[in-house]
Amino acid sequence: MSNKLFVGGLAWATTDDGLRSAFERFGPLTEAKVIHDRDTGRSRGFGFVTFEAASDAATAMDEMDDSELDGRSLRVNEAQEKRGGGGGGGGGRGGSRGGRW
Repeated sequence: MSNKLFVGGLAWATTDDGLRSAFERFGPLTEAKVIHDRDTGRSRGFGFVTFEAASDAATAMDEMDDSELDGRSLRVNEAQEKRGGGGGGGGGRGGSRGGRW
């Protein structure tokens, strides 16, 4: 198991400090981060918590999954590696299909 947990279902009002406070009782954290939309600055409703020890992360996942924080039910899972990629664009040219007009 990794040290990093995905925490979904966060209330819009949950802050980094609030997330840290909810999880630090399971062991020392290296990071607690609520993810925000880059355009609006509003919480995207999820975040990540990273523990120093994988065993603390496992305990926190078991205890906090389906628990409540700031009035919302949490989903807590082991964080997955970020998938590469992102968009990719379609290469052709616009316009007609060739031939003469």
